[in-house]
Amino acid sequence: MTTSERNEARVQDQFDVSLEDSDLLGEVELTTSLIIAASETDEHLTQEQIDELLGLEGGE
Repeated sequence: MTTSERNEARVQDQFDVSLEDSDLLGEVELTTSLIIAASETDEHLTQEQIDELLGLEGGE
């Protein structure tokens, strides 16, 4: 393997990572739900509505 090939392999390895992050995906889903709910009303969402969308009970 030439130096150039080793360098190319090393660069490709830097980008060979898993892009799945379950916590991040969950946060994106919650944020998306809030954005959709907010876009469907002319009023501000109440704290109760936001808590419900986030799956919180009793203002946790």
